[in-house]
Amino acid sequence: MVRGCRAALVEAFSEHPLGGNGAAVVLLEKAVPAPWMQEVARSLQQSETAFLLPLQGGAWGLRWFTPSQEVKLCGHATLAAALALGAWGVLPPGGAATFFTRSGTLQVSLVTSPAASKGARSPLAWIELPRLPLAPQQAPQDLITLLVEKLHHDPLRFWHSPLGYQVALLHSSAPLPQLEGLKAELGGAARQGLVLMQALVPGGNPLARVAGQQADYQLRFFAPGLGIDEDPVTGSAHALVAPYWMGELQRPRVVGWQCSDRPGGMVCEAGSSGMIRLTGAGHLLWEGTLWAEPGHSSDPSQALDDWERVCVP
Repeated sequence: MVRGCRAALVEAFSEHPLGGNGAAVVLLEKAVPAPWMQEVARSLQQSETAFLLPLQGGAWGLRWFTPSQEVKLCGHATLAAALALGAWGVLPPGGAATFFTRSGTLQVSLVTSPAASKGARSPLAWIELPRLPLAPQQAPQDLITLLVEKLHHDPLRFWHSPLGYQVALLHSSAPLPQLEGLKAELGGAARQGLVLMQALVPGGNPLARVAGQQADYQLRFFAPGLGIDEDPVTGSAHALVAPYWMGELQRPRVVGWQCSDRPGGMVCEAGSSGMIRLTGAGHLLWEGTLWAEPGHSSDPSQALDDWERVCVP
C-alpha cells in the first residue's frame, strides 16, 4: 500500500516565487502502476508531475506525466526533482544523483559554487539532457500563414527534431512575447510541440537574466497535443536549440529565456558524453504529504516490471 508519499511543488527555472514552470514531485516508497501516476498527475494539474523511485546503488527511477499522458523527456520536472531531493535532505549540498528515465540515464547535481550561483536568489542545480539533432525542413504552409497572421513575420528557418518538436526561427524584431495562445489554431505535427525562438538584441528584454547573466535568445513553446496549451519554461526545448545558438554565437555557453506569462531561463552549455547541461534555479512553493494509494486490484509485481522496463538499464 502506498500512503504518505512525500510531495512538493517546485517552480523550476525561476529565481523567485510564482514564476517559472511548476512541477509536482512525488517521492515513492515502491513501484506503483502507471494508471495511478496518471490519476495523480491529473489531480495535481501541473504541466508535468515527476515520480521518483529509489533504486539500488543510490540511483533513482524518474518518470514524467502531464495531466493527460506520460512523456519521454521533461527538463523542468527533472530540475524540480533534483531540487526537491535537496530540500528534503536526501541529496546533500553539492551532491549528484543519477536518474534512470525513458530518455536514458540523466545526471543532476546541486550547485554550491559561489561563482556559479552569483546573482541567483534561489537554489541552483544543473541537469544534463540528451543533445538531439535538428533536421532542416520546409515550414508547412499553414504554419507560415499562421505566423504571418499572428506576428507579421514568417519563419527564417525551420527544423524537425527526434522529440517530435517543430522549431521555427523568427526575426529578432518579431513581437514574440505579445503572441496570443495558439491552442485552437495549431494543426498537424506542430500540436505535439512547437518552439518559436529568436535572438535577443542587447537590452531587448531587460528582465531576461539568469543568475545575473543577460539572455542571448528567447523562445516560447506550445504543445496542445500533449495537453499543454503553452509550457512556461521548457528545459527539453532549450536543450534542443542551445547547440544552434552556441554555434551561431561561437560561444561554449549561452543563456536562454522563455518569455511566457511565467517567464524563466537557464544557462546552457555542453555537458558530459554529448549531453547538454542546463543550470537553473527553482523555488520550493509547497511541500507536504500525498494521501493516495493505488486501487486494491493493482498488481505490485506488474508495477515493478513496468518501472524496470522503462527506467532500469
